[in-house]
Amino acid sequence: MTKLTKKAKTLATAVDREKLYNINEAIALAKANATSKFDETIEIAMNLGVDPRHADQMVRGVVTLPAGTGKTVRVGVFAKGAKADEAREAGADVVGAEDLMELVQGGTIDFDRCIATPDMMGVVGRLGKVLGPKGLMPNPKLGTVTMNVAEAVKAAKGGQIEYRVEKAGIIHAGLGKASFTQEDLRRNFDALVDAVVKAKPTGAKGKYVRKIAVSSTMGAGVKVDTADIGA
Repeated sequence: MTKLTKKAKTLATAVDREKLYNINEAIALAKANATSKFDETIEIAMNLGVDPRHADQMVRGVVTLPAGTGKTVRVGVFAKGAKADEAREAGADVVGAEDLMELVQGGTIDFDRCIATPDMMGVVGRLGKVLGPKGLMPNPKLGTVTMNVAEAVKAAKGGQIEYRVEKAGIIHAGLGKASFTQEDLRRNFDALVDAVVKAKPTGAKGKYVRKIAVSSTMGAGVKVDTADIGA
């Protein structure tokens, strides 16, 4: 039988795996359990009553976390001419066209978010097999295929995140860092949950938000009472 480390035992006793905690208690426990030497991310897992294999039950969108993500986000932009200049001025880290396509095809992906002007989608489309699996393919529904590249770049660097339900009907996302205040993590929690609730698809039947848990990167999951969410 595997022996539990002292830390694991402490976490196991600190979090009642069967209890549903109110939102503030859950966030406080997740913060308290972030005891690693690095600044852990406070994460959320939302179990939804959807089957994403059906198009009318897909849940996907973007939301701006009011307290930010706590991460430095590198943004890549496919654009030419004045729009390329606009992207650079807005703070884009990598800007290009066919030259950027060649870099990506060669295995160099030096960005966390990808934006493109509509006229560049013929070029970007060739990178579907590379960018798609990494969740980096620009999408007009997410505001990442746009002529307003400056606004998109600033949003990506200003706390905007993408969320998407996975095959098992779960959304995983980061709410910020353990070093964030309790209040800032709560603000980010509310913003994300509100966005997901508003994105409820027409094909969803029965209870929509079934379970929520929060945790630090290395910490135990803390179940959240969803009664207050009302979805």
